[in-house]
Amino acid sequence: MANMEAYDRAPWRQHYSEQAARADVTPSASSLAELPQEAAERYGDRTAFTTCMPNGMAGSLTFRQVDEMSSAFAAFLRQELGLEPGARVALQMPNCLSYPVATLGVLKAGCVVVNVNPLYTEREMEHQFNDSGAEALVVLDMFADKVESVIEHTSVRHVIVARVCQWFPPVVRGILGVVLKYWNKVIPKHGMEVWSIADALDAGRRHIAENSADVAGYWRELRPEDRAVLQYTGGTTGVSKGAELSHGNILSNLRQIELVAGDHIADGDECVLTALPLYHIFAFSANFLAFYRRGAHNVLVPNPRPIQNCQRALENYPISWISGVNTLYNALLNEEWFSLYPPRTMKVGLAGGTALHKAVAERWRSIVGCPIVEGYGLTESSPALCFNPVERARADSIGIPVPGTKVRIVDDDGECLAPGLPGEIIAHGPQVMQGYWNRPDETDKTLKDGWLYTGDVAYMDDDGYFFIVDRKKDMILVSGFNVYPNEVEDCIARLDQVQESAVIGVPDANSGEAVWAFVVLREQGLTAESVRQHCKKELARYKIPTRVEFRDELPKTPVGKVLRKQLRDEIHGQATAQQAKDRDSGEATRVA
Repeated sequence: MANMEAYDRAPWRQHYSEQAARADVTPSASSLAELPQEAAERYGDRTAFTTCMPNGMAGSLTFRQVDEMSSAFAAFLRQELGLEPGARVALQMPNCLSYPVATLGVLKAGCVVVNVNPLYTEREMEHQFNDSGAEALVVLDMFADKVESVIEHTSVRHVIVARVCQWFPPVVRGILGVVLKYWNKVIPKHGMEVWSIADALDAGRRHIAENSADVAGYWRELRPEDRAVLQYTGGTTGVSKGAELSHGNILSNLRQIELVAGDHIADGDECVLTALPLYHIFAFSANFLAFYRRGAHNVLVPNPRPIQNCQRALENYPISWISGVNTLYNALLNEEWFSLYPPRTMKVGLAGGTALHKAVAERWRSIVGCPIVEGYGLTESSPALCFNPVERARADSIGIPVPGTKVRIVDDDGECLAPGLPGEIIAHGPQVMQGYWNRPDETDKTLKDGWLYTGDVAYMDDDGYFFIVDRKKDMILVSGFNVYPNEVEDCIARLDQVQESAVIGVPDANSGEAVWAFVVLREQGLTAESVRQHCKKELARYKIPTRVEFRDELPKTPVGKVLRKQLRDEIHGQATAQQAKDRDSGEATRVA
């Protein structure tokens, strides 16, 4: 009971601003569909979105244009395609001008956004289209051939195709179109009957002009509890599941973000770099929606790999905010053009998605002159659960719960643990999902009595700040001792020659599991033994990698998270193959 009281007293409330401490996080709007009109009225002809290509060519849309175009797209969906309220519309695009237009249009139509990773394989696409029951798909022309190969086996009946240079100035659009299609040869041919997004908008405008479309009427009856987005989990630890996020879930989280960061966002005067994909919940809520409603200029990078693709965006625009994961920040710091001429307009970097290494945060502040502020969230929580107060951020901490959110650390039996003891993070708040789409079994495992069980291990200090230890599924058990990969990776990252690393547990006959490290170097000179010796100075003996393997690169998700699971599967596959080889060799010997 004493441990429960430590959380119920909410020691983190002392760190809230006066406004955040007394604020109601209940959203004032009924739905996300209200945002475009409000933004257009407030910010009018200011630039809302710019897509910046690696060569610096760019196209932009104003807040007023986004509002008009999204209304036209909503009219197209409802009147031309005949979609009903609640119909699912899949969006399979990288960062480009078509993304906000289509997303806001789907929401205005009273339909549901289904974000789809453009890099998915045909099998993954087929699963998500069918699982969501998507009736329409907006896809970039670069991926149309993959769609064609699966569409007959899915629920999708309407395909709308966009281009990465959509709505660029005519001359620039023409040049890029020729380069992409004939020089780079990245625009495949297909035989599907499709709409271009430009033609779709023209059809919607005709319906509006003929008074056959009442766009405001589509969303006038929407309520906070109505479904807005099916946001699929990454699927890195199993089959991808669709988190049902309501309008209220996301609006509440936007209000929470506003309360904790709003004082640092100059209304109508910020420029945010979006290198993370908008189809990911981090960039979707933070970069897209939160900054959109504050009138920020959003500079979209279609693909941040290689990291040089961000150079022109950082050089050509007065970037004041950026969001990223540890690998993105690390990659920028390793670029000479960035480290020698860092953006002096930068105010804050936002970090999430995976643990931010202390060495990376320190180098960033030294070179760029501003902090990286780490937060914490999940797809299932829209996503923000915790934040670091910008002016009182603590190193290695994910900060304190956002207003209106309860967070506890519990053991395997669900009992609260005292401050300082690691356990699973569970959370309760208005941003927590309604459940997994058509997966009541998985919902019951994750949502218990209204609490979201995150699967992440952390501890709370006496001041109410939380510190991530690691994912429960990534924890390594060495002779009965818990080893958390983040701690070992952070230690290895302090070596100047190291670019990045990944640590996993590998079955071991003597200790149960052994610690293995996979290291990517930024410069040669390190040996496996020198890495081990460095770890011996800072870590307990059982945490030291028994094996260090150097790699040219590490497997990652499109967001930049290192895929430890893929490394484990690789090592397991090698071990299985070797066992089979040994078995076959033994049988051959006996026969001989």
